[in-house]
Amino acid sequence: MNLCLSLDELERIKRWHVAHRRDHPLEYQLWDGVLTVWLMGWMGGALVFCLDALWLLPICLLGIWAPGLYVRWRRKVHRAHRLRCDWLDPNG
Repeated sequence: MNLCLSLDELERIKRWHVAHRRDHPLEYQLWDGVLTVWLMGWMGGALVFCLDALWLLPICLLGIWAPGLYVRWRRKVHRAHRLRCDWLDPNG
């Protein structure tokens, strides 16, 4: 169960959202939110160790895994024909 996406995958998805932001504005905003949570997870992870607040580490890990969890969920609902997802990698 790999929850981390490569930077190439993140970039490919982001490029699709930027190219289709007029057609899919909510999806564009949602992906930006996911990336914001991802960045907050990474930045917070560094602060957890600096401030010795290890109790925050699980929250930071969820933030770091947010893009992978979101893509995994979208893939699941796409395959169930409940939500169409054009930016999914057809090979993945």
